[in-house]
Amino acid sequence: MLEKIQQKDLKKKDISSEINELYSQISRYENIIKSNQIPVIISFDGWAASGKGSLIAKLIKRLDPRFFKVVSNRKPNTQELRKPWLWRHWLNIPKKGEFLILDRSWYRDTVNAYMYGEINKETLKSRLKDINNFERQLSDDGYLLIKFFIHISSKEQKSRLSKLQKSDVTSWRVQKEDIFNHENYDKFLKLYDKMLLNTNTKSSSWHIIPGDDRQCAELTMMRTIVKSIKQFIDCQSNNEKFVQTSEFPVFDYVKPKFELVERPKLSDVDMGKTLDDEEYNKKLKSCQEKLFELQNLCYVKKIPVIIGYEGWDAGGKGGNIKRVAAALDPRGYEVEPIAAPEPSELARHYLWRFWKRLENDGHFTIFDRTWYGRVMVEPIEKLTPEKRAEMAYDEINEFEKVLCDWGAVVIKFWINIDKDEQYRRFKERENTPEKRWKITDEDWRNRGKWDEYEVAVNKMISKTSTVNAPWNIIEGNDKKYARIKALKIIIDSIEKKLSSLE
Repeated sequence: MLEKIQQKDLKKKDISSEINELYSQISRYENIIKSNQIPVIISFDGWAASGKGSLIAKLIKRLDPRFFKVVSNRKPNTQELRKPWLWRHWLNIPKKGEFLILDRSWYRDTVNAYMYGEINKETLKSRLKDINNFERQLSDDGYLLIKFFIHISSKEQKSRLSKLQKSDVTSWRVQKEDIFNHENYDKFLKLYDKMLLNTNTKSSSWHIIPGDDRQCAELTMMRTIVKSIKQFIDCQSNNEKFVQTSEFPVFDYVKPKFELVERPKLSDVDMGKTLDDEEYNKKLKSCQEKLFELQNLCYVKKIPVIIGYEGWDAGGKGGNIKRVAAALDPRGYEVEPIAAPEPSELARHYLWRFWKRLENDGHFTIFDRTWYGRVMVEPIEKLTPEKRAEMAYDEINEFEKVLCDWGAVVIKFWINIDKDEQYRRFKERENTPEKRWKITDEDWRNRGKWDEYEVAVNKMISKTSTVNAPWNIIEGNDKKYARIKALKIIIDSIEKKLSSLE
């Protein structure tokens, strides 16, 4: 496909005039992007020495420097390699009303990483699927993605690399990977074609810029950016879904399907399970000692453990987390209490604040409430439109799949109590001075919506209890029983992961 791309013959004078007009237009559109709170991502991928940096430099000269960020993605550093592969890209997504401009994007971590021997073929295939999911998630959340691939001929690439190497001022810019890119031009060409064809979706189509002529490349870039922004704004004004026009066939992207694990409805859970003090103390000591041993093994084998707690207000999440944390080396875990999102979090995709809280491999991340607020609290409290909240089931399953592919043990708890037990605990908190801070008017208000929440929780569990990240319903009327059951599930899950690595 790339071999068929040709530079169009245009007069230099006409090109220069049109480019200046396009820059004037993008300056005007920039104000609309700010006022309409549209997050924009413009990525530049392509051949070594194809001119990505020069195009970016020309583009940003006309943008307000307060509202854009340029990120250059090279080989992941040591810190980034200890996170899920998409982690560094999620962290960089812009706030609403701002631009992110990428000198190489997540595609650097796919085809290039494969050619440089950093990942194998199966990982390459998996990452291309992850990319389609990632770009769809951003698009569904109102992000405008404009993807450029800068294409140059082998002859032109050789000439540019040679010119850079001959100058003392620019020789440092030519890296070993750039030489490798040229020496294996035909192999890269084949893989780039595959990449383009398999990630050219309705959510995010590719725009190929013939880069042999730098001025024509600049014109193509500016035409595409201005056209895309205009169409996006028009669609937003008409409350329509923005679908990018494509220069070649759109990949028939299908959302992944997940194998689900059946779980009972909350009303069918036996809430009469209890544990006496003597048995509790004995099992607590044994479980905590075992978990401490397993934490050390996870650290040695670099296995990340992610534990998410959800449940009814006053369900006992805090006490449960406290008993888990008491078993762990404090240097190897972090507890993340999740409250209402802060302004910087509201300005981005809702999963962003969870991605940024992930600990390194070999460590535990314990979430006191999780990303599942998207499908419980937000639609019930009318904080998120129902249509957008419905999309979250797929997004969450995809998020958890990336975590599992990273090697993580993902453990999800719903701490269940019945309505009478919740009332008893609420009253106890009100009547105990040192516990009074735990009960708020909002807790009582949420209790009035118990039936709505129960329907939402049952739906959440049925749609997101996957084989790799199943839900565990914990009978929580007896706090002691709930704590021991949670500890045992964590231990069993980690032991299962360790045995799969033998």
